[in-house]
Amino acid sequence: MHIVVCIKQVPDSAQIRVHPVTNTIMRQGVPAIVNPYDLFSLEEALRLKDRFGGKVTMLCMGPPQAEDVLRKCISYGADDAVLVTDRAFAGADTLATSYALASAIRQITKEQAVDIVFTGKQTIDGDTAQVGPGIAKRLSLQLLTYVSRIVETNLGTRTIVVERRAEGGVQVLKTALPCLVTMLENTNELRFATLPAMIHAAGFPVRKWNREQAGIEDVSKIGLKGSPTVVSKVFGPTPRSEKAEMLELNMSSLPDVSLKLLHKLFTRHPTLEADLLMKRTS
Repeated sequence: MHIVVCIKQVPDSAQIRVHPVTNTIMRQGVPAIVNPYDLFSLEEALRLKDRFGGKVTMLCMGPPQAEDVLRKCISYGADDAVLVTDRAFAGADTLATSYALASAIRQITKEQAVDIVFTGKQTIDGDTAQVGPGIAKRLSLQLLTYVSRIVETNLGTRTIVVERRAEGGVQVLKTALPCLVTMLENTNELRFATLPAMIHAAGFPVRKWNREQAGIEDVSKIGLKGSPTVVSKVFGPTPRSEKAEMLELNMSSLPDVSLKLLHKLFTRHPTLEADLLMKRTS
């Protein structure tokens, strides 16, 4: 079994700041981490490797310093790592990113056929959840999104059964390999890296591919040229100036508490009661 796990190096969202004048994200001095959602995909790939054997290849598109996050994944048990890095990729949106990653996966497939491609459900710096489905579309792979559990993988029949979280419940889906799976958060717990594995990862030769080595045939589809998305403004939420209001209520009578809270809400928002009644009658 050969599994490719796509990851992204992202800024730590807990320390991101927005420039007060330019309204752009200030990345200087912000530590870079592996996109947290991608780690659930990595662990799931490693579990399949533990069960069936084979190879786990990490794939990342980013600047040269993204090599650090690939080494981190090697320390957890991945077998190979490819960093697609070229100044031509700068400014890529989800459309251009999926094109570049799909091209790189085609190159990896030439070395060894790929059975499953894993991605996280989304990234914390974009939150679009578009790259995984974009890769699947470009590679004509079966797509399984928001997967919460892999129920069964059968290499004999080349099928996989998963549980997919959906509105109103859980779907159980069965499809053929090869496929692309986007994993939900909190679906597993990432293993710890051992000291020998970390030493091995520190000296691991991460492969670095430029656009030619990644098989990019049309440069107009990568970087800014291939990115139709336009971000007009980025801003942080404005802190609320008003403080929380404390209400003195008698908790011995729940109906009285509810009525007083509703009265307070309707007084502060005069149109709320009418809006609720309109929605109820419509």
